[in-house]
Amino acid sequence: MALRIGVDSGGTFTDICLFDESTGQIAVWKVSSTPADPSRAVVDGVDEALDQVGAQATDISYFGHGTTVATNALIQHRGALTGLITSAGFRDLLEISRQKRPHLYDLQADKPPALVARRLRREVPERLLHAGRVETPLDKAAVRDAVRALRDVGVKAVAICFLYSFLDTTHEEAARRIVAEEFPEAFVCASHEVAPEFREYERLSTTVVNAYLGPVMAFYIRGVAERLTALGVTATRYLTQSNGGVIGFDAAARLPVRTVLSGPSTGVVGAQVTARLIGEHDIITFDMGGTSTDVALMQGGEARLAREAVVHGYPIKAPMLDIHTVGAGGGSIAFVDTGGLLKVGPRSAGADPGPACYNRGNDEPTVTDANVVLQTLNPTQLLGGRMPIRADLARAAIDRIAARLGIDALAAAQGIIAVVTANMARAIRVISVQRGHDPRDYTLVAFGGAGPLHAARLATELDIRRVLVPRNPGILCAMGLLLADLRADFATTRLMALSSAVISEIETIIAELRGRCAVWFADAGIEASDRRVSLSVDMRYAGQNYELSVPLPPGPITRATIDGLVAGFAAAHQRLYGFVAEDEPMQLVTFRAEATGIVRKADIRPIADAGPDPSAAEIGRRDVWLHETGIFVSCPLYAREKLFAGNRIEGPAIVEQMDATTLIVPGATAIVDPYLNLLMELA
Repeated sequence: MALRIGVDSGGTFTDICLFDESTGQIAVWKVSSTPADPSRAVVDGVDEALDQVGAQATDISYFGHGTTVATNALIQHRGALTGLITSAGFRDLLEISRQKRPHLYDLQADKPPALVARRLRREVPERLLHAGRVETPLDKAAVRDAVRALRDVGVKAVAICFLYSFLDTTHEEAARRIVAEEFPEAFVCASHEVAPEFREYERLSTTVVNAYLGPVMAFYIRGVAERLTALGVTATRYLTQSNGGVIGFDAAARLPVRTVLSGPSTGVVGAQVTARLIGEHDIITFDMGGTSTDVALMQGGEARLAREAVVHGYPIKAPMLDIHTVGAGGGSIAFVDTGGLLKVGPRSAGADPGPACYNRGNDEPTVTDANVVLQTLNPTQLLGGRMPIRADLARAAIDRIAARLGIDALAAAQGIIAVVTANMARAIRVISVQRGHDPRDYTLVAFGGAGPLHAARLATELDIRRVLVPRNPGILCAMGLLLADLRADFATTRLMALSSAVISEIETIIAELRGRCAVWFADAGIEASDRRVSLSVDMRYAGQNYELSVPLPPGPITRATIDGLVAGFAAAHQRLYGFVAEDEPMQLVTFRAEATGIVRKADIRPIADAGPDPSAAEIGRRDVWLHETGIFVSCPLYAREKLFAGNRIEGPAIVEQMDATTLIVPGATAIVDPYLNLLMELA
């Protein structure tokens, strides 16, 4: 037996997906997360999942992991005490930033706190000019003094960021060596390693975030690795990056800033593959978990890759899938604000204590409690019977908020569902309507533990007519780990006018990028036949402040390459801004190489059509309160594992499985496709 295992560690549950390479069988498992030590739930979940399929740890041939540890540390400001060594005169750049308010018309808006206190920012004499020439040599004695001072005040991590270091790394490399000599136990990173690109503030912010998260992620990764070794797992371990690819544990420990979207990115990969199997290429992904909802848009089957993003207030210059997150999950807490209005989230009950119905000490109402009261969610048990549910505690929590609102419990519960649906619809409009996409042209792919339960109502809110619920929606992020390739991104900033005169310079830059890719391929042990390199250039009109990414035409760099870049940039500019400035000179800014190592993936195979009759999967009925009717309605219950290709279910109905519950609303029809996904058509 050879098992490929994907483990996604979320704020409420940890999901495990197992794929048997010899039989093609897929098995799933789900356990409660352990926030105090997330690695414990990861390894305990793997151990339990192996028991369920009668396998041993030595049977594991591939281990992929997605985690929210870096994200949570950044959100909660629980990173390491970090020091900064930077160019003289740039100590306060971290707080000056771009002099922008988070919200233009909110004069009271607060900026997130700087991750490095001013007293821990040390300036040293050195200066490179914009062309890369050394104006002031590095004062190594000053660096040594700065490192000793930071060591003496107890910092755990040191970030190094000098002006224009992306042009010449000599000064940063020298400073890094001094840190290693004087303070070997510290986590240290330099900006040329983390984000070797122009724009000094964004590069500084990215480097500081990497250092801030470094000791946290190193401790976590070491804990997971040690527990896996103790369990008997010998396979190479991989961690998801924000770009949807995976890297080894050691690389992730060095560059934790690349993992801030580790958890949700593989869900997007899983949704992408699932939709492609049935020919759906324009999709909106809807991943609703216990603490948050993540949404992304794919056009033509490809997810948009952002080169830079602001994550919880901090600019990060690293490739990441364009995912928008809101604090709306099953554990989101409902409350009445000072104006008497019902609000939901972003505060969450999480995994511990969890919703009131978990009977772990929380008495505040959550989205899950509202679903239990309405009985859209099983009012007695979850996780296939492993988690008992206390409907009376859910009702008591909803009763309290209903009393404050002056309405009955059912109206309050439905109000909570309506508010959280509106929150999620707003998130989807950000990635669709605000960017020129009509959500009605897309299929909603619903996953996460709570996604299928709310998908139909969210689709109705957005006037979307098709909803795709994957075979194992609650663990799709874990399954995505079995569908992701190894990936690394490399970049070089060289600002130049686009013309035939720079062909030789472009050739030199591309050769250097290909060389870096080759080193990474060799270090990762990727066979030549499995290596892929994709090249692109960030371009702009002279004087513009933002760039557009344009694929570099294949083949040698010639005049035709230049013409191809001109045409590619004009098309991209027309698409985004609606015009082309015919006579404006174009500039090349940052050259990029995306190295991909193809790995063997889970092979999802279709099954034969079994006909439309789903009666063999019916396991009973339950009274469900439906706002479409305003009353409790007796709905058939179906076991997802007993549904087969071709089965057709008319709403209203409930489909239950270990990892999720799907609500099929009145007037909707759900058909099981050849890959055992549910494809719901709304009236």
